[in-house]
Amino acid sequence: MTRPITAGVDGSEESLAALTWAAREAVRRGLALRVVHAWRFQPHDAIDAGDPDTQAQWAREGLAEATRTVTERHPALEVTTDVLDGGPVETLVAAAADAELLVLGSRGHGAVVGFLLGSVGQQVIAEATSPVVLVRAGDQASAEAAGREIVVGQHGDADDSAAALRFAFETAAARGATVRAVRAWTLPPLFAYSPASLKLLDEAGGLEPYEKKALSEALRPWRERFPDVQVVEHVEMGSAGQVLLSVAGRTQLMVVGRRAHRTAVGARIGSVAHGVLHHADCPVAVVPHD
Repeated sequence: MTRPITAGVDGSEESLAALTWAAREAVRRGLALRVVHAWRFQPHDAIDAGDPDTQAQWAREGLAEATRTVTERHPALEVTTDVLDGGPVETLVAAAADAELLVLGSRGHGAVVGFLLGSVGQQVIAEATSPVVLVRAGDQASAEAAGREIVVGQHGDADDSAAALRFAFETAAARGATVRAVRAWTLPPLFAYSPASLKLLDEAGGLEPYEKKALSEALRPWRERFPDVQVVEHVEMGSAGQVLLSVAGRTQLMVVGRRAHRTAVGARIGSVAHGVLHHADCPVAVVPHD
C-alpha cells in the first residue's frame, strides 16, 4: 500500500509552512497528504475552557482551517485529517511509521527552537522510522527553483549513507534538481592508521584522492538508478557540519543521515544532524539509517 506524506500541525506559523511544503512534495511524488494534530484534554479553571468533547471539536476545526488553503491550492490532492488523542512524541512517532515521510515546523535559530531542538522534536527525530523534514516559517516555494540543489551528506562506506542518498536522489528526480553529494574529511591522528588503511591510502594516492574515490563509489549505484539526475561530487577538508553549512545558501533541501544515540538524558541525534538543523535556513531532512 502506498504511504502518504504526513504533516504535523499545531497551529503555529512554522507548522503551517511545513504543511504547505508537505502538500507540494505530495503533489510532486503523486502521494496523498495526511495532516495530523496531537491532542490531549487539558482541564482548566476557566469557565470557557470547555469539556473534552468541546476541546476536541476546537482542535478539529483548527485543523480543518489550517488545511483549507492547501486543498484550495491543490484541488486534485487527496488530503485526510486526523486529530489524534495522545502526547506529541508518541503520536508523531506513530504517524511517521505509517508515512513516506513526516514533515514538521521548526522555529528560528537560538536556544528555543520548538519542534526542532526541544525534547519533543529531538525524540521524534531520533525515534522515527521514516525520514523527518523540518521546515522554517519563512520557507517559500520559489526556493525549490532557480537552480538550487539537493545537498546530501555522505560519510563512511557505501552502506553508511545509503538511506540518505536514496532519499536525496528520489527527491531530486521528483523535482528535476541537481544532487550535491558532500563528503567532508579531516586528518586523523597518526595512531588511527592501521597497516590495511595505510595500504588503501597508498593505492589511492593520498588522503584527498582516497576520499574522492570513496564518494564516487558510494554514489555509483544511485547514479545508475537515477541516470537523469545531475550530480556534483563535493569533497572538502573540514568538519562535516561546517562543510554542509558552507553550501547551504544554494540549497533547496539539506539531507543528513542519523543514527540515534541513547544516553542517560534521552535520545540524541548526533552532532552533524543537530548542527545542520540548528543553523541551516533551508528545509532539512533527517533520514534514519537502514
